[in-house]
Amino acid sequence: MKFIHRLGYYMGGFSIGLILLAFFLSGKKTSCDYGPDARVLKNIRTKTLVFNEQSEVIKTNNAMDSTLIAFILKRGDVNFSESNTDLISCKIYVVEKEIEDINYKLTIENCEKTATVQEIKVE
Repeated sequence: MKFIHRLGYYMGGFSIGLILLAFFLSGKKTSCDYGPDARVLKNIRTKTLVFNEQSEVIKTNNAMDSTLIAFILKRGDVNFSESNTDLISCKIYVVEKEIEDINYKLTIENCEKTATVQEIKVE
């Protein structure tokens, strides 16, 4: 069999497979969160988000609403060098995001059932 025929069969099967895959996965809430940042942020987003008093005051003073916090937790970057992931009970993560030349830095304590925002820095 010539190479061009083999390539044709391969491309035909590959395209049919892509169409079937798109058909079965469309409409479902599937995600490919394989990176460390994506897994940590998804884990935090699935839990109840609680603000301590200090972070609540900073949130109110800087006119931050829940959609901004949700956006930071969706598109932010986890700074593992500043995070403390060696704790047994609740790990502490630092999530950073720059939006319109404003740097936001959230320090989040990620426990089993809740994620508590310990500190918010706006620079």
